[in-house]
Amino acid sequence: MLIVANRLPVTVVKRRDGVRLVPSVGGLATGLRAVQQSEDRWIGWPGIARERLSADERTEVDVRLGAVHCQPVHLSQADVEAYYAGFSNRTLWPLAHSFPAYAVYERGYWEAYRRVNEAFAEATGEAATSDDTVWVHDYQLMLVPRELRLRRADATIGFFLHIPFPPWEVFRLLPWRREIVEGILGADLVGFHTHDYALHFLEAAQRLLGVEHRLGRLVVGERLVQVHAFPMGIDYERFARADEDPGVRRELERVRQETSGQRVVLSVDRLDYTKGIPQRLTAFDRFLDCYPDYRGRVTLVMVAVPSRTEVDRYQALRRDVQERIGGIEGRHATLGWTPIRYLYRPVPFSTLAALYRVADVALVTPLRDGMNLVAKEYVASRSDGRGVLILGETAGAARELSEALIVNPNDTEAVAEALHAALTMPVLEQVERNRKMQERLRAHDVRAWARQFIDDLRGVRGVQRRLAGRTLRGESRAALVSAYRGARWRLLLVDYDGTLVGFAGRPADAVPDVSLVELMKALAADPRNRLVLVSGRDRRTLETWWGALPADMAAEHGAWVREGGAWCLVTDDAPAWKVEVRRILDAYTVRTPGTFVEEKTLSLAWHYRLADPVLGSLRADELIATLSQLAGLWQLGIVAGNRVVEIKDGRVGKGRVAARWLQSREWDFVLAAGDDATDEEMFAAMPEDAHTIKVGFGPTRARHWVADPTEIREVLGELARAGAPRGDATEG
Repeated sequence: MLIVANRLPVTVVKRRDGVRLVPSVGGLATGLRAVQQSEDRWIGWPGIARERLSADERTEVDVRLGAVHCQPVHLSQADVEAYYAGFSNRTLWPLAHSFPAYAVYERGYWEAYRRVNEAFAEATGEAATSDDTVWVHDYQLMLVPRELRLRRADATIGFFLHIPFPPWEVFRLLPWRREIVEGILGADLVGFHTHDYALHFLEAAQRLLGVEHRLGRLVVGERLVQVHAFPMGIDYERFARADEDPGVRRELERVRQETSGQRVVLSVDRLDYTKGIPQRLTAFDRFLDCYPDYRGRVTLVMVAVPSRTEVDRYQALRRDVQERIGGIEGRHATLGWTPIRYLYRPVPFSTLAALYRVADVALVTPLRDGMNLVAKEYVASRSDGRGVLILGETAGAARELSEALIVNPNDTEAVAEALHAALTMPVLEQVERNRKMQERLRAHDVRAWARQFIDDLRGVRGVQRRLAGRTLRGESRAALVSAYRGARWRLLLVDYDGTLVGFAGRPADAVPDVSLVELMKALAADPRNRLVLVSGRDRRTLETWWGALPADMAAEHGAWVREGGAWCLVTDDAPAWKVEVRRILDAYTVRTPGTFVEEKTLSLAWHYRLADPVLGSLRADELIATLSQLAGLWQLGIVAGNRVVEIKDGRVGKGRVAARWLQSREWDFVLAAGDDATDEEMFAAMPEDAHTIKVGFGPTRARHWVADPTEIREVLGELARAGAPRGDATEG
């Protein structure tokens, strides 16, 4: 596996005595280090600007990193500042965490981001082999999957986003939103911490690219892409058994002495505006006001790890936090008691593990957080079963840790009350709540998270390979042409919209072009062929466009049939359901701008191609659910097509009408081509040796698939050129 991330798990540090490699800090590096196998390779920035190293030093760094299975992507200081500090953290970070007012939209940042992502893709493409799995991580590298796909079309690529994906109303503010979505969709599997984030991404893909999904699975070109939630776990045993480490035991003794006689509330964060630290301080201040008996008896230990100290907004946040702490101490502190112990620095694992074990309460209330592993680490550390977790509902971890005291981080009154509830919670209740969370965290640790992601990635690739094996190209197309050429009697059943022509906003605009008319004439003119257009179109339109063609036709999915130039209705019964169903469709049309109803003899179609894509899909699902209640009463067929819902008489369908021609004689060669659910009925009705072709990639009953109408027309053109076999056979 190739792990591709912004930073390597080790950082290159240049000192007077040369360069050194030191372990990188941060949740991603720590989490992935726990699952990295000895044969895996890590690709990322080594943490030092390219110009700070001489050519000889760069060579030395490359060799030493290679020895620990790392491959550096060397970046200039200018690119680091614009790509990482700029676009990643001044543009993407605030948008992802729903702080749009903080976002900066500067083209220079974007150009650097794109340039660096291309460099990462280039390095990964050179390192990867066809057997490797590439796992790309996080918001700094959203363009890498697509860039890598352009270089290595056969690569197995996964992408995981460790921060939230914002709602559409926020994400749409990004000028380069389409490029970001296209970049991510270069992956085969896209993972998020929660289903909410996954749904936000799927909505963006639908609105920007027009791709709809079914259960998180969508078709991008000729690839199937799966989007799913994979809540990241922690190295559970490391925290659960931390007190076996002598260093942790020493720290534990020291912390206990320093907090003797105090109830401890613990807060651990990077100093970031997304973490809700000012609101947390306000809530603690409110708690001391409401419950003055706790003055002198409770201490808030606040660990704030410095972050992006060069950014003005973070500098202002630091000043704000310090001023708030000073205000709380000024109001509540006594000569022998300080309400807050503020540590503005990183703390080693031994100190963190000790704090987790000493704290009576962990106060984790970010305004927005992708997951928040601190909450999980605290629960895992409580081997005695004691301790209470107060968790903000806007952290991804809140979806899993429901036994915590869940609060709105902006509701300082509620957080203050939660602090009181936590400090007065009976021990038995603490143990029971923590036991349930610990069982869950132990079963779904970071190794299980990585294993599940990689297993699902390989599963998606397996489905892709099975579908790719059914492409009508190379040998399979040659075999089709050969079978056609050698056949005496041929039946060709071909759909129109989405098969021979692409879809238009309005059905009337999808008029056949001259080259298509000539192609169909050539096929119909062959005396060994019986060409049948099997379409959902109404008969008048088909007659207008194709009336002069010496071919048979089925209109309205088989309600009307033309054989020998004459049209006939397959049933004389007038459908009793149309008035009621039309009333329902009209109501949905009024509610959904950009939609309209098309009425046919035995069917109705509700088109939403011109509607807002998300609203249209939502209304279509609602409509299908509503009509399904009537389907049994009136024997209706309800079909979800490409941006259309069709309601037809249950007595007609492409499968049934196709049988009409299949039974008309013995055929040596049968071909059926179509693109949507109505054509799946036709494919199901075909004999086993029929040549069935789906237009468009995706699951199907058909034996083969082609990419689009252009490709099926190429196939039909090859058949037309193959011509009739020699002899004196006639249609007879």
